[in-house]
Amino acid sequence: MDAQRYPLTWPDTMPRTTNKVASKFKTALSTALKNVNSSLNLFAGDSGKRVENLVISSNVTLGVERPNDPGVAVWFVWDGMQVCIAVDRYPKVEDNLQAIHHIVEARRTEMRHGGLHIVRATFRGFAALPAPKRKGWREVLGIAPSARVTATEVEHFFRMAAKKAHPDVPGGSHNAMSELNQAKEMALKEIGA
Repeated sequence: MDAQRYPLTWPDTMPRTTNKVASKFKTALSTALKNVNSSLNLFAGDSGKRVENLVISSNVTLGVERPNDPGVAVWFVWDGMQVCIAVDRYPKVEDNLQAIHHIVEARRTEMRHGGLHIVRATFRGFAALPAPKRKGWREVLGIAPSARVTATEVEHFFRMAAKKAHPDVPGGSHNAMSELNQAKEMALKEIGA
């Protein structure tokens, strides 16, 4: 599994929600995170099968609790199956995370009333293909593999690419811009700028 905690690694098989709806959850981010971890641990206990390789992926970083893309994807392996439960229905990260907690709790209810075979059938719907491979920063910025670049040149290539990737322009998206921002950050770090 190549899912990353940051930036958000969204499964290719799941469409994105364009029109967010307000939720009725009143859960803080830290509580929602605790709820997801707790429900996954309880689910593992109920099923007798370990939950392994857990990655909770989002665009939340230190100092940025309200990213433009509030989606959350919870990746894990259960009973030999790679699973991804991804939610971006709500405008707040904590609400999407709390929704995932409720989805896991629903699997626990299925376990109690229908048995392990019902949960396996449900999780086949969540079965995740490997996370998409990340492009290198040179490819994202459009810089030749062997080219030596300065911080000024990286900024130039970034600005040129941002004209097409920005979500406010036709054909642009939050995902494309996020990938571009990450590529710039990686480029500057690698060249020591």
